[in-house]
Amino acid sequence: MSHIKPNSLSAFALLVLAGCSVTLQAQNSTPKTAITAPLAIVKKAPVTENELKRWSHLDLAKDTIAGMSVDKAYAELLQGKTGVKVIVGIVDSGVDIEHEDLKGMIWTNPKEIPGNGIDDDKNGFIDDVHGWNFLGNAVHENLEMTRVVKKGDDGSAQYKNALAQYNEKYEKALKDKQQVDFLLEVHNTIKKELNKTTYKLEDLSTITSTDSKVAQSKDIMTQIFTNAGPTFDPEAELEEYRKQVYDQLDYSLNKEFDGRKIVGDNPEDIKNDHYGNNVVFGPDKEEALHGTHVAGIIAQVRGNNLGGDGITNNVEILTVRAVPDGDEYDKDIALAIRYAVDNGAKVINGSFGKSFSPHKQWVYDALKYAKKKDVLIVHAAGNDGYNIDETKNINYPNDSEDNLKEFTDNVITIGAINKAYGETVIAPFSNFGKINVDVFAPGEEIYATVPNNKYKYLQGTSMAAPNAAGVAALIRSYYPKLKASQVKQILMDSGVALPSKVVLGENPNPNEAPVAVSSVESSKTAKMVNAYNALLMAEKMSKK
Repeated sequence: MSHIKPNSLSAFALLVLAGCSVTLQAQNSTPKTAITAPLAIVKKAPVTENELKRWSHLDLAKDTIAGMSVDKAYAELLQGKTGVKVIVGIVDSGVDIEHEDLKGMIWTNPKEIPGNGIDDDKNGFIDDVHGWNFLGNAVHENLEMTRVVKKGDDGSAQYKNALAQYNEKYEKALKDKQQVDFLLEVHNTIKKELNKTTYKLEDLSTITSTDSKVAQSKDIMTQIFTNAGPTFDPEAELEEYRKQVYDQLDYSLNKEFDGRKIVGDNPEDIKNDHYGNNVVFGPDKEEALHGTHVAGIIAQVRGNNLGGDGITNNVEILTVRAVPDGDEYDKDIALAIRYAVDNGAKVINGSFGKSFSPHKQWVYDALKYAKKKDVLIVHAAGNDGYNIDETKNINYPNDSEDNLKEFTDNVITIGAINKAYGETVIAPFSNFGKINVDVFAPGEEIYATVPNNKYKYLQGTSMAAPNAAGVAALIRSYYPKLKASQVKQILMDSGVALPSKVVLGENPNPNEAPVAVSSVESSKTAKMVNAYNALLMAEKMSKK
């Protein structure tokens, strides 16, 4: 899937191409009863920089921001309590385990002697001190649909569907290339006029040139800034957009590109299972941006005045690198899940996904293995704005072989919301579905760690999943006797209700107001994860 949704991509597309109620827990912790009267949620003032950096921790009633009430949970429910350490597996693009804001949060294999070149714990992985890298030195990869098409026409429905989607995606990528090239020209015109590399909205107002190209560029960038919001950085985000588009054409959709040969295994053979290396951030630490951000959402050190705050610090991050820039292989994901399970993970975050899965049974078996070992899998719903209940829109891996009935109860699928509670609270890029999406969590403009001691706002269901995984880790830390299936039930049942009507998916007609539908169409629960409510429910459930 598109693992990260660029902050301003929808604003670019829009430009170039043309009083709700909620039931909340009461503010006082004793007695902890629910407020049943409708409560209008209106943000009374602009969001401050500090609020934006940690909005997912805030409380809907107190802060009028649709966060998960994490701060409230710490203040009212966890004071004086001591939990147990929880190992959280991050199956992703790698994690910068040397980041300043992840110090003390990284899992170390107690059975392995670092750097001795010996498989001390005899698990088949030499010196796997902080996890394992199943991709070795590979970075870029085809989409799965590209790999299916490359294998040739075998007469299957899978091939026909892959070919149709490939052609559609390739044509879109070519159009996107035209668009990003145009926007880069606009940006360069402004940079030359202002004689500076980066600039803000107020800088544009100083441009007085009557040159038609400069004037047009000024108008375009003014609208982009207006649509994109206060965190927009034209130099960084246009480059991010350019890289995403060019990587699609150069790697993801390039049928001549073979990203796997560098790994040295046979991706069609699940028994060929010992490959890769122990460098968990991969050959280029900068390419571990996605996984490092995911890890930070869960575990960056709370209250140290660096970056943002993690949901919980009572965790150890176990890194399994298995997600390239492109689509992951089923084999890598299946083995990564098993590796994390075998090394003690009680929660595994999976911020990845794809629309084709030739060896999906390998992954299904791994999910069942995790179930057997009482491990919760938290999976991102995907960023296409699709109803993934529809067969044509399946987001793999899922937990229902027929896309209708679950075969395991330890997998929870997370959609993304933004900070503004109302009909548009569900992020337009977020996939949805009343069968295959379980609940929503903050996923838009999330501030967290990225490689080399830096921090960044990113968005996507990739960010929503670790927000939910962080709450799951909190529950497993303070209520360790609860089973994975119970933690899933708590995350779903304890959530705060979405508004009665919500907008789902990208608006196909940007010149018209989006149409809101009943929130029951959004997911199984029509709710948003809430840490405070979840811990209250966990307390009650643990006493049964």
